[in-house]
Amino acid sequence: MFDALASRLQTTLKSLRGYGKLSESNISEAVREIRLALLEADTNLEVVKDLIAKVKERALGEEVLRSVTPGQQFIKIFHDELTTILGGLAPTQLDLSKPATIMIVGLNGAGKTTTAAKLALHLKKAGRHPALLAFDLHRPAAAHQLSSLGHQIGVPVFCPAPGETSLIRVARNAKEWHQETRPGIEIYDTAGRQEVNSELMDQLVELRDFIRPKEILLVLDAATGQQAVRVAESFHNALGITGVILTKLDGDARGGAALSLRAVTGCPIKFVGTGELPEAFESFHANRMAGRLLGMGDVISLVEKATAQIEIEDASRLEERLRKAEFDFNDFLSQIRLLRRLGPLENIIGMLPGMSHIRASSMDERFVRRQEAIVLSMTPEERCNPGLLNAKRRQRIAKGSGTSVTQVNDLIQRLNQMRKMLKNTGKLRKILSASGAAAPDLQRLLRTKH
Repeated sequence: MFDALASRLQTTLKSLRGYGKLSESNISEAVREIRLALLEADTNLEVVKDLIAKVKERALGEEVLRSVTPGQQFIKIFHDELTTILGGLAPTQLDLSKPATIMIVGLNGAGKTTTAAKLALHLKKAGRHPALLAFDLHRPAAAHQLSSLGHQIGVPVFCPAPGETSLIRVARNAKEWHQETRPGIEIYDTAGRQEVNSELMDQLVELRDFIRPKEILLVLDAATGQQAVRVAESFHNALGITGVILTKLDGDARGGAALSLRAVTGCPIKFVGTGELPEAFESFHANRMAGRLLGMGDVISLVEKATAQIEIEDASRLEERLRKAEFDFNDFLSQIRLLRRLGPLENIIGMLPGMSHIRASSMDERFVRRQEAIVLSMTPEERCNPGLLNAKRRQRIAKGSGTSVTQVNDLIQRLNQMRKMLKNTGKLRKILSASGAAAPDLQRLLRTKH
């Protein structure tokens, strides 16, 4: 997520951590590099100027110069200011008071229809009862696509009659359908265009005035940079949007749109799309995004993802085995499969403190499948007791998994290192000390006797 921007920012800030004292000279150099990184990420110029001015003012004041750890204090200041321009700590919840109606708007190609389905699934998992309504009369395949997605996630879908051209007539039919279906939340997937034009806006205003939505959410492609900000301004001026959903954050998004949107338009980012799967959808938290950009990770979001996927019984069993350092290849296989369910590896790595520097390509899907194949080529006894894996057995496993003996040895060595580390919490604390801001809390947990 925003790999290029995150890498530049982390490299710049890392150079400040070692200073016992910060001067105006090294602060100015760091601020210059930060400014260049933000501008190259296509961040709005006025937003960059304002952010840099605030960071520099605080950094050159007593707040940093009298700090025990000035380098870390500078990073905290930058994190705080970055959080502020991303939206601060204000809640980004949806207004779901009855009648709960959400209108999804945006240009073609931003991913409106897919996003509408993702939002429906997100609300369904939260215990709500959403329904999808196809109101894109401009693109014939849109209703079919929405119907297919609704069936996939188990959410009812309203589709207009073939050839229908009147939005208001469709809206009246939808209200009749609503009386029969009685969903808790209506999500309207509206039409888009290749670019903003008066015809599109007139239609959307007419529909807005008829259905009176509680939320008007604009779907924007994060990779389009400042164009996304200009599109947001146009939609906001015409419709009064209540929030933004940023899509395609798993691609080569430069990050400028996310950093500029709230400051330029005043509209909060409420959700982000992080992949193609229906589950690749998250609530937006400004402080967590700032943490990811600065290499501090986002452990809270990672825990939320894992909690949604792992069974409580499995978690209790794993916790007990970790305490006793009995972690074996059966547990290893379970964790590989859980990791796959959590989403793209590059997103997961970015949530771990101090791990954002690891290239996702070194831990891609092929890597994960290779580890899984090696474990599946072992006998049940070998998985439970790695000590049985002599040279002859390793050769058999390599042949059965289509890998090399070296790759089998690497996996066994990783498991042994993990088991050894679990037996030595002191060593584990030292490893975690390199994890940045989240490490002290983790270290305190490790000091607790079970």
